[in-house]
Amino acid sequence: MNESPVIELSGVCTRFGSQTIHCDLDLQVAAGQIVGLLGGSGSGKTTLLREMLGLLRPSAGRVRLFGVDLDDPDLLIQRTVRRRLGMLFQHGALFSALSVFDNIAFPLRELRCLDEDWIRRLVHLKLAMVELETAHGKLMPAELSGGMVKRVALARALALEPELLLLDEPTAGLDPDRSQNFVELVGSLQQALGLTVLMVTHDLNTLAGLATHVAVLAEQRIIAFGPKDQVMTVDHPFVTGFFGADRRKLL
Repeated sequence: MNESPVIELSGVCTRFGSQTIHCDLDLQVAAGQIVGLLGGSGSGKTTLLREMLGLLRPSAGRVRLFGVDLDDPDLLIQRTVRRRLGMLFQHGALFSALSVFDNIAFPLRELRCLDEDWIRRLVHLKLAMVELETAHGKLMPAELSGGMVKRVALARALALEPELLLLDEPTAGLDPDRSQNFVELVGSLQQALGLTVLMVTHDLNTLAGLATHVAVLAEQRIIAFGPKDQVMTVDHPFVTGFFGADRRKLL
């Protein structure tokens, strides 16, 4: 029996008033894939992430995670599915009034089933996973460098040990060295934890260093999906313009 896709979008349409963002959009992401989601500005990439998170309902169509429809009326099923995914927002979205420790502990405390000793152990474990020290837990977000913000946000996204990780421009704002280090960290964690990853990115180096597959969002739908080397050859103005002369970076 075939395993259900981790992400399945079927006939998704998204409208805001008279404006149509997505129309008849289909996408399936299998377990273990690392998918780079590409698209021009205003094409609806972040909107699509919000629909995968269940923060926004499409106007029509179906969004399923792990074979479960996000419109399922059973709230327990909804909560169970959402615990199987983690989200890294573009600028980290750390709670500015909470320490690094408390930011990572936040989703663990929301479970209301762990005592503080277990939460402390798990937070220190997540800090180590993203190559930060226990002492960093005392810092406030304003005291962190851009690279550290990304690592703390990643640790929080992994707090509940998700199977699916969604990333919105994971290396935005980082210099080339920090960007490369972060890509290598995410890649090593993906292999170690067996994560399925979907990331929005405009950065070719991030795409080359992480993605196994590429999905191209244009004309309100996914116009191409597949291994990187296949998608690069698609005859479409966005694909040609995006990869341009840098196609060799992805080979």
